Amino acid sequence: MEAGPQDRYRDALLDWMACAIGGRDEPASRAARAAGDGLLERVTAAGTAGHVLDYDDTYLPGLAHLSAATAPVALVLGAQRGAGVGDAVAAYAAGFEAAGAMSRAAHPALYDRGWHPTSVCGTVGAAVVAAQLLGLDEARTRSAIGLSLLRTGGFRSAFGSAGKSLQVGAAATGGLAAAQLAAAGAEVDLDRISGGPAGFEEVFGAAYEPSGGEDAVVKNWIKAYPCCLQTHGAIEAAIEARETGSLSDGAVGHELEVTVHPLSLQAAPVTEPLDGLQAKFSIPYLTAFALIHGAPGLDSFGGVDGAAQRLAAQVSVCADPRLVESEALLAIDGEQVSRVEAALGSPQRPMDREWLAAKRRSLAGEQLEGALEDPERPAIELADALEL
Repeated sequence: MEAGPQDRYRDALLDWMACAIGGRDEPASRAARAAGDGLLERVTAAGTAGHVLDYDDTYLPGLAHLSAATAPVALVLGAQRGAGVGDAVAAYAAGFEAAGAMSRAAHPALYDRGWHPTSVCGTVGAAVVAAQLLGLDEARTRSAIGLSLLRTGGFRSAFGSAGKSLQVGAAATGGLAAAQLAAAGAEVDLDRISGGPAGFEEVFGAAYEPSGGEDAVVKNWIKAYPCCLQTHGAIEAAIEARETGSLSDGAVGHELEVTVHPLSLQAAPVTEPLDGLQAKFSIPYLTAFALIHGAPGLDSFGGVDGAAQRLAAQVSVCADPRLVESEALLAIDGEQVSRVEAALGSPQRPMDREWLAAKRRSLAGEQLEGALEDPERPAIELADALEL
């Protein structure tokens, strides 16, 4: 039976929590924790940990990680406010959809101008989460959103570095701080901030859409591989070629060409990665890695694999705007051998319950199983599980 919206929100939140547990000992996460132990610092640390592996859920119509900035606020602020799991999930869902609506309306303009949609739109989503948990009325919620727009930002230049996850943590904190200001009486005109002269739309060159719904969660990806979503099609095209014997004599000496949508080259622009973080954003490297080793896993990015790096030099990547944004084609010596339109984890090919549970266990052991089943369970128990 197809999962309903509420099941999908819980799946996405549990997936993010598992990613945060799996990523809490990464250098960026440790640095964020060392900055302090106040509410805002803990939200920054949680947001960084949940995104640092680049394994968290992704909304392709806006190319944004919608849980990345909303889940930290739902759990950490929810815990402080004494909220139950049901209230925390409801606030998370509201922020998730707000960030989704904004990222969809602003896509691809934000990406084309070099912005990081997760950070830009996540600040607004985080403000919506916080406003709901703080019990703000409509007027103060609008002020919170307006104030969050004043704090938003984040650049694609951070991709492949610690800056990517840290700016996501900062987005979560920016939205929370905006809601706190609104709760204390700060007022701004949301319409003016979003659409007025020198407002968000003019400065960012992107449309602003404040409404939500239950649309984004239906089109959300739960990622199967811990690397940039826009490399997943190329990875699976390489896996298919490997498994069907298209390179039975080995890949060395062959001309390998990957064709992707132009967006994929914006998201994953690295040609010669120098470390594991950069490797997560390299289509040539990950194509070569998958041809040699199969699907990359959590342990595949501790550094750069020498054999994959050498083979990547034979992989050329070209862009074709006629493809769908997640599509990838692989040709060997000029002949197409595989084509992937939607990789595993997409709405078209969702993970089943066993896959989802296996992914969570690989990151967090058994501690998250059943974590969201009781809506009355104190949210502080979930926050404590993150150990951030």
